[in-house]
Formats: sequence, C-alpha cells, structure tokens
Amino acid sequence: MPSVGIDLIEIDRIKNSMKRGSFLKRIFGKNEYTELEKRNFLPQSVAVNFCAKEAFLKAIGKGLGEIDLAEIELLRKKSGQPYLKLSGKALNLTEKQNLQFSVNATHTEKYASVVVFAYNK
Repeated sequence: MPSVGIDLIEIDRIKNSMKRGSFLKRIFGKNEYTELEKRNFLPQSVAVNFCAKEAFLKAIGKGLGEIDLAEIELLRKKSGQPYLKLSGKALNLTEKQNLQFSVNATHTEKYASVVVFAYNK
C-alpha cells in the first residue's frame, strides 16, 4: 500500500546540533557522510539529509529510535536527483514489505523539507 512521509526542519536547529562533534558521525552513514563532507557540511545539506531520515520513517510508519538513522542514507545521482540507500534493519524491513521509494528534497535559507513516497515494487 503506498504511503507518504514528509518532514520540515529549521536549518538553525541543525546548525546547533552540528556544534556537538558526535552528531554528524552518529546520524549519517558512511557514504552520506562522505557526500556531505565534500559539500563542507553546509547546514542546508545536512538539514535536508536529516529530514530524509524522518520522512522515510514516517512513510514506513516507524518512529525515531526504531531504526538506526545511519542506516537511512540520502545520496544523490550524478544528475543531482536524491535517492535513498538503506542498510541493516531499514533495508530488511522494507525488503520484507517489498517497498521502493521516491524522494524529493528542497530547502530555503531557513527551512529544509523532504517528501518520501513508499510504494510496492
């Protein structure tokens, strides 16, 4: 059954979280961290990636703490199109449900937002 998850966050909230050294390493997967590092951890990009995790969880009906956030990575194709790369429990859960995802992300100076659409393969 198709499902949609959406998240919106104030970029200043992410800027504050980024002051804690452990935040980036704890929240982001290896590939995602590398992509963000190439963008010098721009707060807008970090906020979009964080939003993707929350939007994904909403799309599959799970809450924070049920899946390690680093298992949900928002990556980009060469064209810039965002996509999700899942691992661990996130991947196992969605494979059992035969789900695939479409992602759309945007930000302004103050806000970041992501929509994740989950649907059957």
